[in-house]
This record gives sequence, structure tokens and C-alpha cells, in this order.
Amino acid sequence: MFRRLVSGDVFILQRRLSQSLKCLRLLSCNSVIGSDRGQDLSREERTVPTERVKLDHTNTRIGPADDTFLVPSRPEKQKRVCKVILDRFDQQYGQELGPLWPSARAVLLNPGCWQYGVMLNRFTAVSDVKQRLQGQGFISLLPHTDLPHPPSPTQPHPPSPTQPHPGPPPLPPSLQCFIHPSPVRYPSPPHRQGQLKAYYLLNAASLLPVLALGVQEGDRVLDLCSAPGGKALAILQTADPALLCCNEMDPHRRDWLAKTLESFIPQSLSSTVTVSNQDGRLFGQSEAGMYDKVLLDAPCSNDRSWLFSCGTGGDQEGAVRLRDRARLPTLQTQLLRSALAAVRPGGVVVYSTCTLSRSENQEVVEAVLNTCPGVELQDLEEELALPLQEHFTFTPLGHTPSLGLLVVPQQGRTWGPMFLSRIKRIH
Repeated sequence: MFRRLVSGDVFILQRRLSQSLKCLRLLSCNSVIGSDRGQDLSREERTVPTERVKLDHTNTRIGPADDTFLVPSRPEKQKRVCKVILDRFDQQYGQELGPLWPSARAVLLNPGCWQYGVMLNRFTAVSDVKQRLQGQGFISLLPHTDLPHPPSPTQPHPPSPTQPHPGPPPLPPSLQCFIHPSPVRYPSPPHRQGQLKAYYLLNAASLLPVLALGVQEGDRVLDLCSAPGGKALAILQTADPALLCCNEMDPHRRDWLAKTLESFIPQSLSSTVTVSNQDGRLFGQSEAGMYDKVLLDAPCSNDRSWLFSCGTGGDQEGAVRLRDRARLPTLQTQLLRSALAAVRPGGVVVYSTCTLSRSENQEVVEAVLNTCPGVELQDLEEELALPLQEHFTFTPLGHTPSLGLLVVPQQGRTWGPMFLSRIKRIH
């Protein structure tokens, strides 16, 4: 199935797929192996209950909660932790993260303490929402300057010798995300016929790959594994690309992606934003060198959801997931090679996941750097980590060699997990 947004309509062309349903599920960009329960939140948060709603005396939903009031985090129904997966995480992450793991473990096991970001939609009137957020204690995550665009990642500005770091990254005024220091929840935006939604709820760490991508006016951008669409929406908040191709192979997730885009972007952008369904591993062959920027938010073993993913199958289902997990680095490596082939010389690829796993993060990047000539790793520490360390807990900075940034959830700063790495194609 192929979807393309043209003049506000969705045209669907049927084509036969040779892959089995099982293969489709495994290779679906942005999918994880197992159940997928999300709604409006970004992929990193899809197992968290979505919105507080009004109920009548029979507990029947009668509408969304009043979005003028803060929704405090309350104790949720106890979720069943998958012991076999937790044991594996303890063994692996205890070694890889050292003293950061106990606090990260406590956060991952307690959804009630998770924080959420509210990204405003520049295509709607947001002044009232912004005023309510600020009145309820939300603060802006991202500093803004008068510069029209973020600096090009291919030509970074050197820091001043009189400053310890280059300061907050300059951002366009249109990209606005608000966070609260406490684990409170702003209600999901209600659906109103004929109106675009004013904001998008997300794990604030998921904005970091978009900031690292540095999209500018007129860029041709590929979001290789796009569903459910939160990062594509963030890209459109930062600049007006000439093309944003949102690719998703799995039909269910592709429908979810299309609905997300239709809920947040105006029809005037329908010729700019397209939705495709190619196998991400083959994109580099079919559209070699066609893009200025490529975002690969790769399928991964989503740590937040996997801990609660055993379902009725119990630990046996968890053991199956762990066997599937071992195959992910191969798929991620293939996707990253394809992304680098799809970007033009001088362009950049940002690779990201929402897992803490070294085998799916640093080792994937290292394998590609060692086998793909004509590419180079770009440092993100001074550009993103140092300016934003007030809000995010990064693994100890200054580690050499640094293959990317890793955001580790900690008490009071529960953002992540999120890994990101930026690679430039030289020739």
C-alpha cells in the first residue's frame, strides 16, 4: 500500500507485498516487537494512558477533560513487570550505565513519575494555550533567539574562547515546547472537526534528534521511520522544507502517521509532505543521494514499553522478545546504511533510538562508520548536551570516543531513554 498526500486528499495505490505479516511487523520502521497501544503521544510514550476524560455515572466517556486545568499525575493501576526482561536489563544496564542505572531503573518502573512535554503547533493559534501553560507552572524547554534558523550542522559556529560552552542552541521562534518540573499531565488535545490540534504531547527528549538534524528552509528531508509522526511534526515547527517524505512500512502504523499529519498540518502543505511505504533498507537504492537531511528514528527495544510487555504470555513471551531483540542491531545497521546512501554528499543523517542498549546504539554507529567510506561522525556535545544539561541527564560527557549522546531518565528529569548520533556524508 502506498499513500501520498496531494492537495489535501489521500490517494491509495494497492501493491502486492511479498513479505509475510510477521516480516512486515519486524521491519516496520519505528515499530517494536509486540503490542502497540499508543494514542497521541510520541513513540517513546505509547504505553502510557493517553488522556484524562470526563465520565458519567456509568463510567461512560462523554468527552475530554477540561483542558484549562492541570492534570496531576495520580497512582495508576499497577502494571505487571516482565521479570525476565527486567533481569536482562539489570544485568546489561547495570554494567553499561554503572551508578546511573539504579535511578533510571526506578523511573522506568514507575510510569506515574514520567514527565511530558507540550509542543505547540505553529499552524494554529496557540497564545491561549501558551498562557495557560505558563500560568500552571510550565516553562519553555528551548531558548529562542532572533536568528531565523538553527545553524547548519555541516558548518557549526566555533564557541567563543571566553565561554565554557557555546550557550543554548539558537532556535526558530516557531519551535516551542513546554515542560513542568513535576510529573503532571496536560490533557491530550481534543479532536474538533475541521480544526487543527494546537499541541502535541511527547517525551521532550524526542526533540533532540530533530534539533541535531538542523533542518533549514528549502531542505529535502526524509523521515525514514516516521510513525507515529511526532518528529515529523517537530521538523515542520523548525523550518519550511521543500520536501518532507515520511516513510512507514507497516500499514497500521502508516494509517496512524497519516492521521497524525492530517490533525496538525494545513492542507496547504499537502504537496510538501508525502507519506510513503517503502522498505527502509532499500531507500538508499531507490532514492540515492536525493535528500539533504535524513532522520532515522530506528525500530528498537523500547525500554519503557518492554518492561510491561509480557501480557498474558508472562515470562515466556518476554523470552521471545529478548530473542527478537538480538536481531535488531542487524536491521538497524541496514537501515543506517540505507539512510546514508539516500543523503547527498555534504548532507547529514541523524540516527536515534529510545533504548539504553549499547548494542543498538553506539555499536550500530561504530559498525557503520567502520564499513561505510566517505562518512564522518559529528560531535553533538557542545551543540546540544552542554546547553541542555539543565533539563536532560546525559551519560558522562567527555568520554572518548563519543559515538553520540545518550539521555538517561533520572528522578526529577525523567526524559528518555534517547540516543542520538549525527553522521555527515563527505562524498
